[in-house]
Order: sequence, then C-alpha cells, then structure tokens
Amino acid sequence: MDERTADLFALLRAVRAHLVGLGAPELERFLDAWPRRTSASAPRGRRHGRPLRALRLLPQALARTRRLDRRLAAALARVMPDLRWCQTYSKAQVGARFLANYAWTEFLGPAAPVRSSRLSGGLLLLGPETHYPGHRHPAEEIYLPLAGTAEWQRGREPWTARPPGSAVLHESGVIHAMRTAREPLLALYLWRGEGLDHSAWLVQEGAAAG
Repeated sequence: MDERTADLFALLRAVRAHLVGLGAPELERFLDAWPRRTSASAPRGRRHGRPLRALRLLPQALARTRRLDRRLAAALARVMPDLRWCQTYSKAQVGARFLANYAWTEFLGPAAPVRSSRLSGGLLLLGPETHYPGHRHPAEEIYLPLAGTAEWQRGREPWTARPPGSAVLHESGVIHAMRTAREPLLALYLWRGEGLDHSAWLVQEGAAAG
C-alpha cells in the first residue's frame, strides 16, 4: 500500500471514530453501511486543474477543526493536497459570489478515491455570509459540522443554528438549505441509500418539501 492510499484509509478511520464518538442515534444506519477495508480501493486521486477560490478558506477551517477533533484534522490535512474539489452549480444558477465561497470534495463513494456502493462521504466548504439555497437529492444525508456554526433549514422548519459536533439529518428528497454568518463552514457529509451517483438540484423558492 502506498503512502497516499494509507493516508486515505487513515482518514476513513478518523472519520468513523468521529462518528462513533458523537453517539447520535441517527448515525447508526450510516455506520452500518461503512465499507470494510477489504472491500475498498484507493486509486490515485486527481488534482483540480484550476484551484477554486473557496479553497482560500481551508486553512482557517482546518485550524478550527483541530479544536473539535485533532486526530480528524490531522488526517484531513494529510490528504487535502490530493482531494479533487468540485462545484455542482453554474454561475447562472447561483451567482459568482456563491461560487467564490462554495466547494465540495468526495473521498468515499462509487466514483471516489475510496470505493463504496453503499455510502458516499466528503466535505462541504462554505465561506462567511453565504446562503446555500434550497436543494434536494434522492440519497439520505447527514451533515457533521467540523468548523463554523451555521444555520440549517429542513423543509418548512425554522432556521436552526448547528455548532460543530452536532448532526444534521436530511431524509431522502427533503428540501434543505444552509447559511453562514461570520465564520466559514467546513462540514463532513454522508449519503446513503438510492442516488449516490446523482447530484443535488436546486428548488424554487416556496416549493413544497417532499
């Protein structure tokens, strides 16, 4: 096993330990889908050809992650140079400012560096004063904020502040949104169930939750 592959598996162990340590009941079915080491592979990752502007926020977010979980922050720092950061939406959909403060990467999943057909996992990065508009997807999702206290909205429920160390569950198809204040947000996400290979799509204002 080469060093980069070993670092990816070390990250998986650190993520799983973080989930277990939170002790949230809603995490149990995600942990049940956790891949066995023998069923995962870790091919060489691809670097992003053009760095996204949002990545300027990573050092600050990782520094704050260390306050929550030093082992996880160290594992993330080791693999960070090799992760491929992406954006789902276009400038026409969300505007230039949003794209300058938004990025995500996936390290676990059907097409991720570590392969799994039952679970996807990665990181979401949002800059300060950024509103991630309502969106939905087929997969059941759980977010674990690592750095930054953001507000989250699920369906027609009121906005609720979620600090690092909390768990935010979104059932399949439920519309959800996020907004940050003065701090950037770095959050782990996990998807399970159907649609692991489907991107999220935006919904119009006032659309009914489903």
